[in-house]
Amino acid sequence: MAVDQARGTAGQPTRPAAVKSADRTVELLEALASSERRLTLTELHHELSYPKSSLYMLLQTLVARGWVEVEPASGTYGIGVRALLVGTSYLDHDPVVQVAIRVMEHVRREVNETVHLARLDGGDVVYLASRESEHHLRVVSRVGRRLPAHSTSLGKALLAERPAAEVDSLLPEKMTPLTPNTVIDRAALHEQLAKFRAAGYAHEREENTPGLGCFAVALPYRNPVIDAISCSVPLGRLDADHENQVVTALLEGAKTITELLRQFGR
Repeated sequence: MAVDQARGTAGQPTRPAAVKSADRTVELLEALASSERRLTLTELHHELSYPKSSLYMLLQTLVARGWVEVEPASGTYGIGVRALLVGTSYLDHDPVVQVAIRVMEHVRREVNETVHLARLDGGDVVYLASRESEHHLRVVSRVGRRLPAHSTSLGKALLAERPAAEVDSLLPEKMTPLTPNTVIDRAALHEQLAKFRAAGYAHEREENTPGLGCFAVALPYRNPVIDAISCSVPLGRLDADHENQVVTALLEGAKTITELLRQFGR
């Protein structure tokens, strides 16, 4: 028998009530995943405000299941290998990744620069796939990494697909600079997005990585657009001819990926 979803006063479906234990488990894993180092029980207690005894038991359960690892000497906790296996499974089963990587490899061979695929997640982009250049000086894979959308060409390409009001709703109230060149003024960013919207691609210079320029094109196979491909180039070899080569290859690659995904009904 189907169960009707609870509805609010306006007749709209309300958000399902969270299961406390599941909610805490997810919050704990996200806290460990977002930390640059392993955390102690006390640090996790201060960050999450769970009862210390409950937090300890939850950690022990996750350690036993392989989702969390503990360093016995220091008593610190970090993400375990089980989380990696599940993350890899996500990529293995994502149809966009499977279609895009073949075209990304063609783009990489054509321009010999590192090519990325990323997805918009709130105000960030998450890197899903990379194909690395053969140059000695190159950008290494960023798969699984999350960066603020306002600081990347990938994020700018995806934000440019949205009206200004939606962009503002996605961006944090205070945008954090990753480098001295990161655009953090809201009006300046909107001006930038308008230019990218007209051009059909986005770009940035050293806004998230010193010494690096990047170009990106959104994949409009669905609405709203959530995926984009990009090409990162060290500024030392980014002249006008190479820029044109990269942009042309990305535009063609994005067109091919979009056509394939539409054919497959994605």
